[in-house]
Amino acid sequence: MRSTEAVPVVTAHALKGRPIRVGLMVPINNTTMEGEMLGWLPAGSTVRTLRIPRGKGLLTEETLPAYKEAAVELAKQFNESPLDVIAYGCTAAGFILGPKGDAEIAQRLAETTGKPVVTTARSMVLALQAIGAHNISLLTPYQDDVNVRLRAFLKSGDIAVENFDSFYAADVVALGQITEAQVDHRAKPLCQSNVDAMFIACSQLPTLNVVEPLSHAWGKPVLSSIQVTAQYALEAVTA
Repeated sequence: MRSTEAVPVVTAHALKGRPIRVGLMVPINNTTMEGEMLGWLPAGSTVRTLRIPRGKGLLTEETLPAYKEAAVELAKQFNESPLDVIAYGCTAAGFILGPKGDAEIAQRLAETTGKPVVTTARSMVLALQAIGAHNISLLTPYQDDVNVRLRAFLKSGDIAVENFDSFYAADVVALGQITEAQVDHRAKPLCQSNVDAMFIACSQLPTLNVVEPLSHAWGKPVLSSIQVTAQYALEAVTA
């Protein structure tokens, strides 16, 4: 399975702090998260990525057990590299597992690697709770079955979805074709006055150059899956 030691990317978005070394786990089709994580992390940070095998179909409750076991087995490769933290960026998998299952995969990955583990799903809830967001707008690329589970995952953290839209991507090919401009276009109508914040879910959606301009124009927080994963990966190392 391919892995990379990526060249750091420096942008205006970078979080403050010392550089960290992240072991990132994503579905094999994910082409977005590694580069955008580096855009959020402090300059000089590195990301080594392991891509978890899967089919072209979207993850389901039936396919998830095999996917989860493949992730745990693959994570053993991280023991070959000096890393500070593991980031499990499989967003839909986290929502399907639910809070308990998401915590369980994090624990198994921590036991396998000997490193602290953050998950995108848990980071989403923590980040929204940290800014006091109880009512949000939500944009996803998912089909209804995952969207239902995502709402339940948020509800477990006392977060309600008031405004919602989805790309309803039919498969991983369609998901990978969603552009930054399309994300921005679909997010703007969700900038409503009846919520505390917006969350753009999925670690495949490009949001690095979307969330800050959108938040500035709207006057309320806009968060994304990759952004909050980078935030809590950094906190896991430097706290």
